[in-house]
Parts: sequence; C-alpha cells; structure tokens
Amino acid sequence: MLDTLHQDHVNISRLLNVLRDNLAAIRSEKPVKFSLLKDALVYLSEVSDTYHHPREDLIYDYYVAYRSHDEEPVTNMLKEQHKEIIASGQQLLELVDMILMDAVIPLDTVAVALEQFIALQQKHLDYEESIIFPLLRKNLTEDDWRHLEHNWEHKIVDDPLFGREVAERYQDLSTQLLSH
Repeated sequence: MLDTLHQDHVNISRLLNVLRDNLAAIRSEKPVKFSLLKDALVYLSEVSDTYHHPREDLIYDYYVAYRSHDEEPVTNMLKEQHKEIIASGQQLLELVDMILMDAVIPLDTVAVALEQFIALQQKHLDYEESIIFPLLRKNLTEDDWRHLEHNWEHKIVDDPLFGREVAERYQDLSTQLLSH
C-alpha cells in the first residue's frame, strides 16, 4: 500500500511541475492554458481527495489505534493538511472556472492562489515521505498490511490519468505530462 501511495506522490509531483510551469507563465505574462490547469486541479481533487488521502487516513488511523507508542508524537497534522489542501484546491479551481467563463480575475490573484496550493501540496508530500511513511514502515507488520489491504480492497479504482488507460477528459493533460 505504501508503494502505491509513494507512486501517487511521484505522479502528484509531476502534476505540481505542470502547475509550476503555469505559475511561471502567469508571472511572466505568457499565455496560460487554463483548461489544462483546470484538468490538473480536477484530477487532484477527484483522485487525491477521493482515494489517495482517504487511503492514507485509513492507514494512519489504524497505526494510531493499534501500533503507535507513547513516546511517538501522534498528531492530526496529516488530516489537517488534507483539509487545507482540499480548501486551497477548491478556491483555486473556483478562480480558474471563473476565468474560463470569461470573468475578469486579476492574474496576480490566481498566481498567489496557485503558489499557495503548490506550496501546501509540496509541504504535505515532503511530510509524508520523510516522517509518516518511515514511521508506518517501521511499525506496521505484514499482518497489519494484509488487514489494511483487505479493508481498502473494495475501494480500488483505476487511475484516470496515470492508470492503464487515460480517460478522455485527461488526454490533453497526459500529453502535457509526456512533454514535461
């Protein structure tokens, strides 16, 4: 399960690079494909917020309930970061949607929101990869992982962007990622 989550992080990092390119284009007043930006944000919302983060929460909640030690700091930081990322992503998506509907939105406003979203995502990925994942690897047993896999089994879906087949909605985004 952690290998799958790690691969998700690799994929999210690739999307963050696309978002960084868009941020650079906005800041340098170059053309921006807002429809592509929207696709990346929708993907992150649909897949990360619907499957990736709940899987992390399932594993971490299990760890806290059954394997954490008194000397280890147990916090709600993971879930708080998930909530922050969701709120930031929704705010940014609303701005992009308004632009796509021809509303006049200052590009500085979009740039600030985009920069904040990227920073939150990167901070979160770094926290999980450096703190949470090593903690889980160290303390969860093979039986724990089997139990968690069984509990998650019914929720598995094929990734619409990085899975076996790219969904039609994400064809342009996939092309952008391949050229990156």
